Amino acid sequence: MKALEALLAKTDHAVGVHDGVVRVENEGRLKKHLRLLAEISALGSQPEKGLAQFLIRGAALDLGIVPASINDLYLARGRGEIAPTFTVPAMNLRVLPFLAARAVFKNALAIGAGAFIFEIARSEIGYTDQRPAEYVAQVLAAAIAEGFRGPVFIQGDHFQVSPKRFAEDADAEVQAIRALILEAIRAGFYNIDVDTSTLVDLSRATIPAQQELNYKLSAEFTAYIRTVQPEGVEVSVGGEIGEVGGHNSTEEELRAYMDGYNAHLADIAPGAVGLSKISIQTGTSHGGVVLPDGTIAKVKVDFNTLKHLSRVAREAYGMAGAVQHGASTLPEDAFGKFPEAEACEIHLATNFMNILYKHMPEDLKAEIYAYLREHHTHERKPGMTDEQFYYKTRKRALGPFKKQIWALDEAVKEAVYADWDAQFHRLFHQLKIDGTREVVARTIKPVAVLPRLEDYVGSGMAGEDVSDLAD
Repeated sequence: MKALEALLAKTDHAVGVHDGVVRVENEGRLKKHLRLLAEISALGSQPEKGLAQFLIRGAALDLGIVPASINDLYLARGRGEIAPTFTVPAMNLRVLPFLAARAVFKNALAIGAGAFIFEIARSEIGYTDQRPAEYVAQVLAAAIAEGFRGPVFIQGDHFQVSPKRFAEDADAEVQAIRALILEAIRAGFYNIDVDTSTLVDLSRATIPAQQELNYKLSAEFTAYIRTVQPEGVEVSVGGEIGEVGGHNSTEEELRAYMDGYNAHLADIAPGAVGLSKISIQTGTSHGGVVLPDGTIAKVKVDFNTLKHLSRVAREAYGMAGAVQHGASTLPEDAFGKFPEAEACEIHLATNFMNILYKHMPEDLKAEIYAYLREHHTHERKPGMTDEQFYYKTRKRALGPFKKQIWALDEAVKEAVYADWDAQFHRLFHQLKIDGTREVVARTIKPVAVLPRLEDYVGSGMAGEDVSDLAD
């Protein structure tokens, strides 16, 4: 293939492809060309874009950097073999993920951390213009650049059902989720959070009835995942009992969901492994609540609920515990409380994006805000100030302005990186993941799944409207 030969030449033949398998010929030369490969994998055109993604993933595998499932670690925690003393950060890197992931790996290596997750939601895949294969390539390129070795956990966050589209054509919406699951698994996502909590029906008379469609669809997606996961890989699957931003979750809701889910999964896929964790609502919201001046309202997290439901999840259902969503914009001193509350995982996204906007040149920001006024005014609710509107919608510009953001002045990117670096340093210590590399080594035996070239040089997946989905 001429395109492949041309790309290999651009890397000064630091890697080669032999019988469809990528081999690293010279790691030092590869590191010199990683930024170029990462940029092509994000901004290039097919087939070069897909080939860059293929080479990065294959080179990472050859170096012992392996996309993996965290399932065995979580189930060991559910059995009581691992103390619930740390909270795994799951980080949505919406923008400049190669740069952000480098800061993650740097800080993880410094403290011996292994239990951390990179993730991207169905909504984010749409508005950031990052398909799963691209996201994986960015993360793995960062791992190579920082000299990381071992399992890397990459997750599909909020693979969420749109209630509007489900009401219009349930079969089509279910098929859209199944297609995304398959695409993600082929790309190296071996952790998937199924989110059918949008279909909880509070108008029904009993809590089991309210949760019925939620748990049945969650079980059906789990059964599908088990049919398409690679041999030797048990994808970690998470469920959700209530939309983030709604009322706080209860033990009765958790038990109704889990009892129904387990029974339905056993019925449709006897012997299939179920959930490793459960997402609950404790008082937060995605992106935070924006005040009229553009600042974020203080949120009080119900840590008692988080701790209680984490214990129910472990002791009654053998899961790792409860997952906290919508926590990015909490005060700095709040994060140390999550390990105390025995939360197994916490999802972080918005504040990483906010750091970029803090350093963004005013001319580019003005251009982005003009774009938002032109294309997203329909998202402006009555009474919203300009500050509220821009804060809530500026994530929508990340895909359309991806090339401009990649082209930011190096001094700007250095300032962004410095803040990300400091943020990950604080978070990792507060969440107590230092030393977890040993726990990962003890519980996770990653399987090297070789990428198939044909999965990377096709036409690609079409975009979709994700405006009604959560992050």
